[in-house]
Amino acid sequence: MTRSTPHSRNGSRQGNLADGGQAVRASAARALAPVIAGKGSLNELDDHQVVARDRALFKALCYGTCRTLPRLEALADRLLKSPFKTRDADVQALLLLGIHQLLYLRIPAHAAVGETAGAARLLGKEWATRVINGCLRRLQRESAALQAEVDRDPAVALLHPRWLLKALRQAWPDDWRTIAEANNVPGPMTLRVNRRRGDREAYLARLADAGIEARLCTHSPDGLVLATPCDVQALPGFATGDVSVQDEAAQLAAELLGPSLAPRPGGRVLDACCAPGGKTAHLLELFDIELIALDSDAVRLARVEDTLARLGLSATLMHADATARDWWDTTPFDAILLDAPCSGTGVIRRHPDIKRLRRPSDIGKLAELQRRLLDNLWGLLRPGGALVYATCSVLPEENSDQVRSFLARTPDARDTMPTDLSWGQQAGVGRQLLPSPDHHDGFFYARLRKATD
Repeated sequence: MTRSTPHSRNGSRQGNLADGGQAVRASAARALAPVIAGKGSLNELDDHQVVARDRALFKALCYGTCRTLPRLEALADRLLKSPFKTRDADVQALLLLGIHQLLYLRIPAHAAVGETAGAARLLGKEWATRVINGCLRRLQRESAALQAEVDRDPAVALLHPRWLLKALRQAWPDDWRTIAEANNVPGPMTLRVNRRRGDREAYLARLADAGIEARLCTHSPDGLVLATPCDVQALPGFATGDVSVQDEAAQLAAELLGPSLAPRPGGRVLDACCAPGGKTAHLLELFDIELIALDSDAVRLARVEDTLARLGLSATLMHADATARDWWDTTPFDAILLDAPCSGTGVIRRHPDIKRLRRPSDIGKLAELQRRLLDNLWGLLRPGGALVYATCSVLPEENSDQVRSFLARTPDARDTMPTDLSWGQQAGVGRQLLPSPDHHDGFFYARLRKATD
């Protein structure tokens, strides 16, 4: 059986990175230590701590190590005579990113070994240079045998925590392996063309003129997928709001709300849990509406403000809790988008630290929060209004089971999900997209209408 790995499926994206020396490896180890310990996130990653020429390598080390962490840790356990002490978490991270370089990055082996071991001095732990050097050189000598040994465990071979792999297998008995493999490959860079500034066919031509290869998205009428990711500043018209970066699956939210908004210019719309603002902006690009964008995280809400400013769009931004109503002026909404907080199990390929940070106990807690959000926001919707429920999860507890329970306890809620959609697969009354290596992330959608009688 051929097993897909980040090396075999994405060598061209992660490979050919110039060696950045000891400093970039020491910085990556410091940044990774709290993430590996489950006390930090890649969202907090600051690549400005390294010089500009090393930033691509810094990100590749941090994201790649998190993406392959179960395998790296299993190998480290066999390479070390005894585990590092808790206070040496940075040295542990350094060893893991050294293993990642040898197995997954096209960096010369002598640099991966020598510069990684030498980086321990910059951590103030010169004693670790010999330990790391010895472990990495043994891995070079015994690579095939060691990898075969650890890969006997499916959780290691598929680079997922055991509990999550079990959950995927229970939820998707025919697709669980495909989902896991898709999670292990970085997602493509997908764009959303601002329809107020032009159409995607015209923008595709602009990209070609700039020497950037792209293709049309299959499902989103505003989406383009780049053949190779690039800096957003290289995108024609990005600074002036002609285009944004947004996964194709996320672009489908506005399409689902569209039938409720297009016939009602000036309709009152709530985007609950709106940060970082991609769906907020898409709605405003497509429809003439009065939109309130709500989020409980002030820092993330500031990102929404920045996004709207770049695009020249306007909405009322509110820092508030969508499970409460103290922010509401009692005027009902014509439509509500609830992109609910979730496990993120559909976007692991973009946020590989989810593999370490998410816990089995989180799923029940998130499902309870989603229930509270649905119950509270439903009361803010006018009779005849529409609510789109969305998550970037692939777990039924947060998706099909959640919506089924809501319909059972809400007499005036009606399922209005289209039955002729070309994307995803049926999941209860909703639609589930599973992560696809060269296309969209994993996402769930359901559309509900409030009865008028």
